[in-house]
Amino acid sequence: MTATTHDFAVRALEPFPTITEGDPLADVIADVLASSEQHLTAGDIVVVASKVVSLAERRKVEFSEVTPSEQARELAQATGKPAEAIQVILDESVDHRLATSTGPIIARHRLGYELTSAGVDRDREAACAWLLPADPDASARRLRDELTRATGIDDLAVVIADSDGRPDRRGATVLALGAAGIHPLRITEHRGQHQEETLVDMVAAAAGMVLGQRGRGAPVALISGVAFDRSDAGVAAMLRHELGRTALKHMPG
Repeated sequence: MTATTHDFAVRALEPFPTITEGDPLADVIADVLASSEQHLTAGDIVVVASKVVSLAERRKVEFSEVTPSEQARELAQATGKPAEAIQVILDESVDHRLATSTGPIIARHRLGYELTSAGVDRDREAACAWLLPADPDASARRLRDELTRATGIDDLAVVIADSDGRPDRRGATVLALGAAGIHPLRITEHRGQHQEETLVDMVAAAAGMVLGQRGRGAPVALISGVAFDRSDAGVAAMLRHELGRTALKHMPG
């Protein structure tokens, strides 16, 4: 059973520079920590918006290189989104449905996540789309290791978070896509009953209170005081097996 969390603190890492394609994200985070006189301690959780991870990993698709299928054109008419953007969503997913007759598109990503638009982030000005990290758990592990080297602090955890909507309600929340150094689930007990809880989603949602709010430009949040079990199992370990098998069956190659 996971140790009890009695209280915790969340703070945005800011001011944070604009991340561009290929930037060394861990070095940027370490520089901001130093310049803002903030410090990491063992047991801290670094929550990072997936968009900046995608930027650092150059996960861009230019619409000029996309040829929409007939299915994409039909969905574009229904949703009002560009057919090129719809095609990217279809390419990234193994299944999809419309939450209403005009959208949004709820898609099962190739990695097993169920997300609005398969996690594809359309950039209207640049006429392109940003995909999720190719392997968010691997990205989280790599970022954790690089942060440890850059800061000298061991026992850090990293959660890669993304905003996402739910088909049954308006608005967006925040959930975890990748994790390292923290077990994705926690088990609580009450009166002899055990309950599994998606701890990394709770962590992502807590960070969402300060993470990337419109106009803030704060893609990184630091959380201290949360009790968790150490693990590199990642978010993939808590996906339902049926989703994982479906994703693997449809993976190219």
